[in-house]
Amino acid sequence: MTEDVIIIGGGVMGASAAYWLTRFSPGLRVLVVERDPGYERAATALSVASVRQQFSSAVNVRISRFGIDFIRNFAERIGPAAEIPSLGLKENGYLFLTTRPEQVAVMQELAEMQRAEGAATEVWDAAELGRHYPWLNTEDIAAASFGPRDEGWFDNMGLLHGFRNAARAQGAKFIKAEATGLQMTAGRVTGVEIEGRGLVPCGVAINAAGTRASRVMAWAGLDHPVEPRKRTVFVIDAPNARHPDAPLMIDRDYYLRPEVQGRWIVATVPQDDGPCDVNDFEPDLHLFEEAIWEPLYHRAPGFDAVKVVRHWVGHYDYNTLDQNAILGPHPAVPNLFLMSGFSGHGLQQSPAIGRGTAEYVLNGGWQSLDLSELSIDRVLRGEPLLERAVV
Repeated sequence: MTEDVIIIGGGVMGASAAYWLTRFSPGLRVLVVERDPGYERAATALSVASVRQQFSSAVNVRISRFGIDFIRNFAERIGPAAEIPSLGLKENGYLFLTTRPEQVAVMQELAEMQRAEGAATEVWDAAELGRHYPWLNTEDIAAASFGPRDEGWFDNMGLLHGFRNAARAQGAKFIKAEATGLQMTAGRVTGVEIEGRGLVPCGVAINAAGTRASRVMAWAGLDHPVEPRKRTVFVIDAPNARHPDAPLMIDRDYYLRPEVQGRWIVATVPQDDGPCDVNDFEPDLHLFEEAIWEPLYHRAPGFDAVKVVRHWVGHYDYNTLDQNAILGPHPAVPNLFLMSGFSGHGLQQSPAIGRGTAEYVLNGGWQSLDLSELSIDRVLRGEPLLERAVV
């Protein structure tokens, strides 16, 4: 039987698209194909699960404005079928630090743009930063930008399962299987090869395959600038640094945020950052001692006594062009839609991107938000929409 839409990838992006498609078009036949329904190695499950308004591209701020409202009011927005009462949003804010005087004007310019989009970003000098967070060493700080509301972290798996549960209640089907190919006819996708099921005909295919998105595009004979990048995340205990109201802080060499029971989550981008194998989940344990601890101790002397108590590895679906999402139909295959290349901020963008993709599939264009700046067209032109605030 022909499916109206087959979604390749059942993480938070695929689940969001399934939810919005079946919400907007009851009775639509939507099939979601997910190879790992336990999400053991899914980017959604391994995310640090945060949301912010502080992006350098206005379109990303607009996406996050919708996202924070959706996350905060999740039960009301998605309804009882989600079976998730709350996502436990903790709005401690995001704090970006810079030690470079030439970056102060940039911070102020970005904050002005973000405020024009409805965010509440403030820019502080070192003295103001010290008044808010006296446990920080501010002697080398040139400026800091802070979001006093609408920024923080939440329950990543609650968001995913809420989308899945509600989509299922609306008629979407989720199966444990691996997509292995596309059937192409006259420049269109006419079916998806699914392990154990053979060829399943479809009207539209959506590529929400995360770090495997490039492989899906290759089935259609297309290149795609998305690759897996490994990130090792450390959970640390610091008995002399108990600051549960701390924000998620982005310093020059790392990011840090408080976790439950007085612990912290911290990670860095390796200096030799590059593509990894899609199955490489071996942690880079040396990064804590070699790249994180010294700058962390410099910034906050209370981290003098630190113990790593846990770690995990996640992957970014890294867009090598500009670290921004790649969305919408591919002009060479107009019924093959992309939800790809989020480079670490896909979880928080999933409510708006799922809605936007569903609207485009059903109506032939962007509706609630104009996401055309993030379309595949810029990639094909080689014109990056650079995101300067990549975490």
